[in-house]
Amino acid sequence: MAGEFELDGFIPYRLNRASELISLSFARQYKLEFDLTRPEWRTLAALGSVGVMTATEIGAHSHMHKTKVSRAVRALEERHWLKRIPSETDRRFEQIALTSQGQQHYRKITLLARKYQETVRMTLGEEAIRHLELALSAIETSAGLHRKSR
Repeated sequence: MAGEFELDGFIPYRLNRASELISLSFARQYKLEFDLTRPEWRTLAALGSVGVMTATEIGAHSHMHKTKVSRAVRALEERHWLKRIPSETDRRFEQIALTSQGQQHYRKITLLARKYQETVRMTLGEEAIRHLELALSAIETSAGLHRKSR
């Protein structure tokens, strides 16, 4: 029908769909090689790229619900890839950090991530990548992402 809303042309829908497809594609690789779930990968990536964080900070950084963060932290702790550091001033709070074993695995997984990104870049081509990066930066800026400082 003329004038009806077309979901397939709705940019937020298309961005979400593309994000999910590319995320699932990469997830198959790290699941196969490292037996990680997506929340575990995102937690590991946040800690590896930012450093010591609280669970709340991991959730905010990764846009994950606190229960997913909690489960991922527990699973990675059982694998000895991260450790909890209790606050000296407030027992309700703890920092979370990668162990040396976690740092080693993070480095290995980032090699896999770089290879995956290179495949995506080659598939799209450099001009399309430049346009995509500009568009994504504009979207992130308009949403206030780049205004936040850590």
